Amino acid sequence: MPALIDRYLARTIAVPLIGTLVLASMLFVLDKMLKLFSFVIDAGGPVKVVWQMLANLLPEYFSLGIPIGLLLGILLAFRKLATSSELDALRGSGVGYGRLLRVPYIFAIGLTLLNLAIVGYIEPWARYRYERLRFDLTSGALGAAIKVGEFNRLGKRMTLRIERSDHDGTQLKGIFLQVDDKPGSTVAATAAEGRFLATDDPNTILFRLKKGRLIQQMDKFAAPRSLAFDSYDLPISLPAIDKFRGRGKDEDELTLIEVLKRGYGPGGPFNRDPAQANANYRLVEALMMLVLPLLAVALAVPPKRSTSSLGIFVAIVMVVTYHKINQYGEQMGAQGRLDPLLALWGPFLLLFSLILWMYHVVAHRPGGQPIGALERFFAKISKSVRRLFKRRFRGLNGTQADEDEDEGTTAVPA
Repeated sequence: MPALIDRYLARTIAVPLIGTLVLASMLFVLDKMLKLFSFVIDAGGPVKVVWQMLANLLPEYFSLGIPIGLLLGILLAFRKLATSSELDALRGSGVGYGRLLRVPYIFAIGLTLLNLAIVGYIEPWARYRYERLRFDLTSGALGAAIKVGEFNRLGKRMTLRIERSDHDGTQLKGIFLQVDDKPGSTVAATAAEGRFLATDDPNTILFRLKKGRLIQQMDKFAAPRSLAFDSYDLPISLPAIDKFRGRGKDEDELTLIEVLKRGYGPGGPFNRDPAQANANYRLVEALMMLVLPLLAVALAVPPKRSTSSLGIFVAIVMVVTYHKINQYGEQMGAQGRLDPLLALWGPFLLLFSLILWMYHVVAHRPGGQPIGALERFFAKISKSVRRLFKRRFRGLNGTQADEDEDEGTTAVPA
């Protein structure tokens, strides 16, 4: 019998948990995908970079979606048990809340360890790779394409404009090119079409122009020289590309062990407050997941003879609000305006105490409702709104009936 209950609870929790996690991650990805497509296209980079950047954002989205998925999975499972009277039957057979919480805490402990691994190790490396892709894209290290219809500055000496690009950039049409070859020497060329070719020198590429005209001007020339050509190979020296910075400029790019060492290890030439705030922020966000099963159970059980969904709304508001308070506390701690321990562990202890009280009310007081006052308040508001709509509906129906009666009277012949 206990094993049967555990399997039933596991199935009931797993479905909304996985569904919520997948849905939340998809919403985050879709919102960011549009911005990344716009950014990559504006920078002239290859489309495949978008998928690489999104892949490096997934750990961050999972770290945000896992707590919400765990909360809603347990809450919806216990709400289903409560509204179908299965919870009353289980408690009547001697199965208490403590026994029923065994399976939720298996999920909670496993997901807490997973989330701690994500925020402690996976997400910092993914964030660093994401920033590196952004840098490579804007610096041209990814082979960014020339922006069509605009004057592009390549290095310090070359200006290039392309009217049209075909075949994924391999065929360029309507070319204007100007190169400041050396002091006092300028070469300008126009061509109907052209293409870039690789050479043995990795720092030099060959720009093959076709059907155009080249003009060279130097101080020692009395007049510019002009040359019409069917094909002309112009060697171009590639500009030097700066190397990306090392990892660790931002505390978010450090693993949990590294940020703890920076914040609490031996002395160093850096400010400890941002590292201490970041380390405590990661820890409280992960440990908060161990309290979510108690919060979910406390808000999942509606009043008797009621199907109110107020508990779901309150649970989401509490978790999101707490997350925002933690972000604010991290900023205050990083700026040195509050002690990081007080700014982050203070709200955690207050919320933990509140959740323990809410769970005690629903589990150990007969008919206890931790948000009973809110339930009664919203019940009164909903009744007032329904009465108002009924009165307006009746008034409209009465007016329409009077109009129909008047029209019917005038339509009868004398």
